[in-house]
Amino acid sequence: MAMRFFKTPAFLARPHRGPTPIETKSQLRLWRNVPRTPFLKLITASRKTQLLLRMSLRKSSRQVASRSHVISLSILFLLAFPTQAKTKDPPLLRYEDSRVSMACTYTIVVYGTDARQLPLIVSAALDEVDRIDNLMSNYKPESALSRINQEGSKGPVVVEPELFNFIQLCVRYSQESDGAFDITVGPLMKAWGFFRGEGRIPWTFELWNILRKVGYQQLILNPKERTVQFARSGMELDLGGIAKGYAVDRVVSLLQEYNVKRAFVSAGGSTVYGLGSPPNGDGWEVNIRDPIYPNDPRKRAGVVILKNRSLSVSGNYEKFFRVRGVTYSHIMDPRTGRPVENMLSVAVLTDTGVDGDALDDVFYVQGVEKSKIYLQKHPGAAVFLFLPEADRQWKMVHLK
Repeated sequence: MAMRFFKTPAFLARPHRGPTPIETKSQLRLWRNVPRTPFLKLITASRKTQLLLRMSLRKSSRQVASRSHVISLSILFLLAFPTQAKTKDPPLLRYEDSRVSMACTYTIVVYGTDARQLPLIVSAALDEVDRIDNLMSNYKPESALSRINQEGSKGPVVVEPELFNFIQLCVRYSQESDGAFDITVGPLMKAWGFFRGEGRIPWTFELWNILRKVGYQQLILNPKERTVQFARSGMELDLGGIAKGYAVDRVVSLLQEYNVKRAFVSAGGSTVYGLGSPPNGDGWEVNIRDPIYPNDPRKRAGVVILKNRSLSVSGNYEKFFRVRGVTYSHIMDPRTGRPVENMLSVAVLTDTGVDGDALDDVFYVQGVEKSKIYLQKHPGAAVFLFLPEADRQWKMVHLK
């Protein structure tokens, strides 16, 4: 994507230039040849000072004073009554850049005043996304997560603090949701063809055998030694449902470290965060996709305004396949081993991206009634559930 600067507004970028000081008689003669522009316009002064200066000039004119006397009087008056020039804030510049990472396009928009620093800050933020991808991707054999998947069944695997703490956080989401969110769904994603595949329906016996390898209860964590181990052979972790939100949070944190106060961060549109607000706005306006026509820009299911808030969306249109008219999406109920039915999409408003990524999966799996109960554990969140309906194609249930 091309990288461009936009000045808002352009005229503010013009530097202010004050009057040239007059020090010698020769310079004074030069000023006599200047076009008859009122001298006061060349001096930045307060309204009171300008009024007094005009009165002095009129009085001097009545006394038939020369122009040199008027200029000398003006300078002497300013020295006697010093004024403070009103300084304007530097113009805000808009900078935007994008990069493909974590199987989606990350886009960052920032506002600031330093044209040289903004590109460097955004580049560092996108590098942070790449770093997290190299840490948590199960598509990269050399990642730290892939090493756990390769060696976790053999014995304890020592994990670096950042990843270990993140896995602990995921387990807490699993515990409080009774397994509706579970990062041990790796074998299920492969069985249904959502990992490097085109989609397939596993046999019943195959699915029963795979379910024995799924469940956060079989994940052995040792905080003292900082190790991860699998209780059963064939288990695999998949952080795809929450890692993007974590990356968004890390980007926001990094931008704040660089004193960026206005920014918008998007992880492929599925997880977005609005930091502060854009110029001349109360927040960042974000459309919620129509769950039936997600790629039609003319259709939308709703609009939210983000200011220091995150929006996370899960929909059956992201990854799916159809067999005999039935749609099977990538959002699994880890307890049944099957894709969730009777739900089109879920959008969640939270304070952090990682919270939103975990909760949109939980609400998607639990459905409306159980989500009402679970939402009490997260009073700051708001959720929009989009369900299929014959007459209107979909209906929305808003919980907060």
